[in-house]
Amino acid sequence: MKQYFVYPVMVLAFWGCSNANKSNESADVTAASLEKSDTSLTEKIIKTADMRFRVKDVQDTKVQLSAAIKAEGGNIAEFSIESSIQRTEKIKYSADSLLELTAYRTEGAVIAKIPSDKLDEFTNKVAKMAVFVDFQSMKLDDQSLVYLSNKLKSQNRIEAVDQLNKYANKKSNNVETSLYVKDDDVDKKIQNMQIDNLVQYSNITLNFYQDNTVKTIRVANDNLYDYKPGFLRRFVLNVQNGWVIFKEFILVLANLWMLIVLLLAGYFTYRSYKKKGAQV
Repeated sequence: MKQYFVYPVMVLAFWGCSNANKSNESADVTAASLEKSDTSLTEKIIKTADMRFRVKDVQDTKVQLSAAIKAEGGNIAEFSIESSIQRTEKIKYSADSLLELTAYRTEGAVIAKIPSDKLDEFTNKVAKMAVFVDFQSMKLDDQSLVYLSNKLKSQNRIEAVDQLNKYANKKSNNVETSLYVKDDDVDKKIQNMQIDNLVQYSNITLNFYQDNTVKTIRVANDNLYDYKPGFLRRFVLNVQNGWVIFKEFILVLANLWMLIVLLLAGYFTYRSYKKKGAQV
């Protein structure tokens, strides 16, 4: 009976040692691969620039900027032009028209991508388009370590997937783990691709404006009083209208003749009675 009990114990011990050796081997392979990885630091500098400046004409400046960006091998990511009314007033121009005066301010904005090695040259060209520059700034963001970290992590994930596939078994969840590691590897590679793109092409934001502009427009007169006839014409019309009113008044009195007779009779009766009282 003791011999039958010893054999299973020996088998389990052998199996445990085998798995331990495999784990140690996997750890040794991973450590060796890390030592062999390329840890050299590649410079990855992301440049961004901002400018605000005054120009003579916003629309003309937008056209010049488009041509300059294209000449440098860049492209416009976004642009906008907006006019805001500062003051408006209407003055009489003629009997049926007004002169509308509008003072407005025009501003423009351009967001562009410029090859990083030509960014300084481009900003100098933009400065020459301006009447004067309000402010100008440039920011350098070093992403070298982030780029190297993503690169090494990506290499580690590839090797981890190989190890998982090598020691995979049906009862383990290595397939799910392998998919997770692969997805994370893709994320790191995409991040590095984005860094490469930002390093190659710098983002620059340009805000520009012009002095207030006054626009004159002739519009219809909406004051109804100005459409009335002149003084003499209105005087004649009022005289005629007064005669009509007087005749209407006479006609009203004609309708009330009985009332007038009664009032007159009462008046004379009162006077006669008053005179008799005075004589007594």
